[in-house]
Formats: sequence, structure tokens, C-alpha cells
Amino acid sequence: MFNRLADRIQSYRTQRAHLRELSMMGDRQLADIGLNRGDIAAAVRYGRR
Repeated sequence: MFNRLADRIQSYRTQRAHLRELSMMGDRQLADIGLNRGDIAAAVRYGRR
């Protein structure tokens, strides 16, 4: 039970770090990787589709 909670916390922290990193990118950089600002949260949470 504790391991599962620790895994979820680590996953949340990793997602937040990725979200922060992508949010700091410029619009051109995001476009180069096929994203726009509105797609960042979904891309981090669910991956690109």
C-alpha cells in the first residue's frame, strides 16, 4: 500500500516537472514538436496521440 502511494506521488512530481518544462518553451519550440500551449497538459498526462 505504501509503495503504491509513493509511486503515485513520484508520478505526480514527474508530470509536474514535465508540465513546467514544456510551459517554459516558446511557441516556436512547441510547434517544432507538434504542440501548442493548449495541448501541454493533455500531452503530459496522456502522451501524444
